[in-house]
Formats: sequence, structure tokens, C-alpha cells
Amino acid sequence: MSQLDPSTDPLSDGIAIELTGLSKQYGDVTALNTVSLTVRRGEIFGFLGPNGAGKSTTIDILLDFVRPTAGTATVLGYDAQEDSLAVRQAVGVLPDGYHLYDRLTARQHLEFAIASKGSDDDPAELLDRVGIGDAADRKAGGFSKGMKQRLVLAMALAGSPEVLILDEPSTGLDPNGAREMRDIIRAERDRGATVFFSSHILEQVEAVCDRVGILRNGELVAVDTIDALRDAVGADARLVLTVESVTDDVLDAVTALPGVTDVHAASETQLIVTCAPETKTAVMYAVEAAGGTVTDFELEEISLEEMFAAYTTDDDTATGSESKEPESATPSAGGEEVRA
Repeated sequence: MSQLDPSTDPLSDGIAIELTGLSKQYGDVTALNTVSLTVRRGEIFGFLGPNGAGKSTTIDILLDFVRPTAGTATVLGYDAQEDSLAVRQAVGVLPDGYHLYDRLTARQHLEFAIASKGSDDDPAELLDRVGIGDAADRKAGGFSKGMKQRLVLAMALAGSPEVLILDEPSTGLDPNGAREMRDIIRAERDRGATVFFSSHILEQVEAVCDRVGILRNGELVAVDTIDALRDAVGADARLVLTVESVTDDVLDAVTALPGVTDVHAASETQLIVTCAPETKTAVMYAVEAAGGTVTDFELEEISLEEMFAAYTTDDDTATGSESKEPESATPSAGGEEVRA
């Protein structure tokens, strides 16, 4: 694979994707509301949000399948609407909604993708890389959903693109397939490519992303590393203590500590304490000082799901109640437009 050198590209200035005041209105529905975002070259950027948050609309605008109501989007310095052909030539895409030609083999799909990029890739090597090399001469109509996902990824990799845009890349993949997908994403980043992907599978995001952006109701509510976002919402740790006996004195002593936000007894011998990470040692000292004996302990981080919920839900509103995005055109594997 070729190595990319951002310093040789005067257009990008180290920026792979830039959104400035991006808005999209469908009648009375606001899909995007003045979204501004910069994605650096050579990073893996996760684009998160509940259904209807605006993720697919953003990707459709980057690929010029949807025109924004206001604002601009650039990819490698090219305006996504004015220079859409240049953008598509530099970008590899795995869309969430796509169409494969049932009568064509995997090899024929790859040959088409390679020709469209003017590259000299070997179709067999790309198919081997995504784990379906032994199906090269089978027709795509007989593929499982996971095999189709792998084939479209292979097509996206044709031409060693400078930017990969992946919309829900783990869809249809089993755990091994998801792990292989993550390995490919990391390898592309190590090559120097930028990977921009949307996903609702938070474990996948946490495993590979350098930074993430979170959309809510069409607005960008947070951009940072996952660790920094946890810190920003005050994501405490859970300390699970096994003690000889959970007494009232032990409960009172731990509850009184600064930095402790919740204490409850899970059983007669197990105490669960939610506290700031730096407070955990003080918790164990307090238990001992109150006459308790700690026989074991385990520190649990607040889950990514809980952190995500803090950014994407109201106090009394679940993510499932968010309105869905309007249907929009998404690219097919053959370059046509299909409806999601």
C-alpha cells in the first residue's frame, strides 16, 4: 500500500474533512443545524448519534448525494458540491444502503471499482484482504449480508483512497468479521489515510477511534477523545468492594466522603460505590476505619453507553424517541443512487 504524505498536498493543509455551518432542512424537519467540524488527516474519526441525528445526511452531503440548505463541506480541500468528482476520486465509500449486481461476481465488482479509480490493484488481493478471496468468482446474488459488506469494503479500498467514509461498517458482520474490519481500519490509518465512519455499535467506536463527534437532533454536541468526553460529563467510576459484612457504620462512613455520589449494598458482603476515580483509595480506608474488612475489590469504568446517553438524551427523553431522518439518496456500489 502506498504511504500518504499530507505535507505534499497543498489543498488539504492537514485537514481531511471540514464542515462549516452545515445545515439541511427537509420542509419543517431540520436534519442538520449549523454543524461545524474539522477532521484531521490520518485520524480515525467516529461519527455518533441516535437514529435520526443527522449522520447519514452529513455523509450524503460529503458525497454530494444531498445538497445542504446552508453552509459548506470540503474533503481534502475540495468543495463537496462544486468539486464532487474530485472528492469521489479521492474517497473510498462503504455506504449503509448499497446495491450490488446479483449477476456479477465479486471479481467483476472489484474490476469495475478499480477501473473507476484508474488504479492497478489486484482484485484477488483486495478480496483476500477482506476475507472473501475464495468467493472471487461467485455471483454476489448468493452472498450473505456479511459477505456483501466485505465486498463493498474491498471496493472502497480500491485505489488506496486518501479518505475512507464508512457508514455503519460492521453491519452484518459476526464478531470475527467486526474484528477484521477494525484491523483494516487501523491499517488504513497507519498507511496515512483518514477514516471517517458512523456507527451505533459503541464498542467498535471505542476500539478504534482517535476522536469522536456526537450528533443530537442535527446538532454537534461534543467532539473529543472518548476519555475526554467521559471526563467532561463527570463520568465516575464504580468501585465494587467485597467485605466481611456491610454494616450501617460502613455505609455511613463511605457516604460521607467527598467525591462519592452513590453507595448501596448489593448484598450482605458486597458494597457498590460510585465515586471520582481519585476517591477509590479513600473509600477503602473509610471502610477499614469504620470496622469493616475489605477482602476483594474491582474497579468498573462507567460504560460508553452511559457516557453516550449523557450527551444524547434529555433527562426525561430516551434516545428511541428521537425523530427519524427523512429518506435520502445513498450511493450504490455501482455509482447509482438508491433509496435507503
